[in-house]
Amino acid sequence: MNTTEKVIFEQFPYWEKAIGSNPAVDDAALLVFVGCGTSYNLALSLAAYANMAGRKAIAVPGAEWQNRPQAFSPDWKTAHVFALSRSGETSETVAAAKASRAAGAHVTAITVEPESALAKNCDRLITAETHRDEGIVMTVSASLIVLLGLQAIGRDIPASAIATARHMMETLDAALPEIIAERSHFVFLGGGPLFGIALEGALKLMEMSQIITQAFHPLEYRHGPISLVDEQTAVIMLYSSDQKPAETTLVDELKAKGAVVIGIGGPGDAEVSAEFDLSLAGLVVLPALQLLGERAAQLRGIDTVTPRHLTKVVKLA
Repeated sequence: MNTTEKVIFEQFPYWEKAIGSNPAVDDAALLVFVGCGTSYNLALSLAAYANMAGRKAIAVPGAEWQNRPQAFSPDWKTAHVFALSRSGETSETVAAAKASRAAGAHVTAITVEPESALAKNCDRLITAETHRDEGIVMTVSASLIVLLGLQAIGRDIPASAIATARHMMETLDAALPEIIAERSHFVFLGGGPLFGIALEGALKLMEMSQIITQAFHPLEYRHGPISLVDEQTAVIMLYSSDQKPAETTLVDELKAKGAVVIGIGGPGDAEVSAEFDLSLAGLVVLPALQLLGERAAQLRGIDTVTPRHLTKVVKLA
C-alpha cells in the first residue's frame, strides 16, 4: 500500500473532526465559488448545492474571476466570494481573493492551511485539519473542502455520512481492478451537483493513471460523445435520485454498445448502493472515486505518490 492509498483509507477521522466545525453563512449576496483544478470542480458542485438550497451561486475558475469577473456577473463587486484552495497558495486563487477584496467583495477562504497566503487575504477563514501524509494527489483535503463548503451553505452533515462513504468505497474496491482491466477510455457521468464531482472523478483518474478521461452531464452524452463508446470504454455513472429512470435507460444503451458500467447509486455491471440524499451525494462518493483512480494507476504500474508533471502547489511566476 503506497502513501496515496493509505491516505484515502485513513481520511474519515478527519471528517469526524470537521463535522459541525463551521456555521452556515447568512448572506443574501451572490455566492461565487472560486478555485483551480480539483478546487474548481468542487466549486461547481457547491454552487449547484447552494442554488438548490435557495441561494444565488456560481462557480468560476480562479484566473477567470481574477481577470474578468464582469463576464460572469454584473454583481461581482458585491458578491460573497468563497475561495477554495488546499494549500492556500495557488497563485490564481490568491490573486482572485485579493482582487475581490480590493473591489469591495467579501471573501471567505476554505483551505486546510490556516497560515497560508489565502488565509491572510480573506475576511473569514474556514479550515480543518487534514492528513499530514497527503501528497501531490488531492484526496482527503478535497473531501474536507466539500464538507466544509456544504456546512457553509447551511447543510448539516450527519455522522452517518462517514459510514456511507466508507461502505461505498469498500464496495467499489471489491469489484476492482478486474472490472476496469483492459479498459482505456473512461467516462464519468453526473448531473446537477454531481457534474462537478464527475469532473473531479475524471481528473483524479487522469492525473493518477495517465489515462485520458471525459466527464459529461448524463443526457448530454448522447449528443456526439457516445460515438466513442466501444469495448474499451468504462463508464462511471453517478446516479441522481431524481433522474434515475432516464439515467438507467442511458446505461442500458451504453452497455449495448460495449461499455462496462460502474453504477454508483443505480444499475451497472458493478453496482455501488447509495443510501443517501442527493444533497450528500457529492461528498460521500468522493473516496470511492479517489480509490478508483489509485486502482487504475496500479493496473498500469504508475506510482501516484509522484505523478508525472504535477506538483502539490501550482504557483505562477
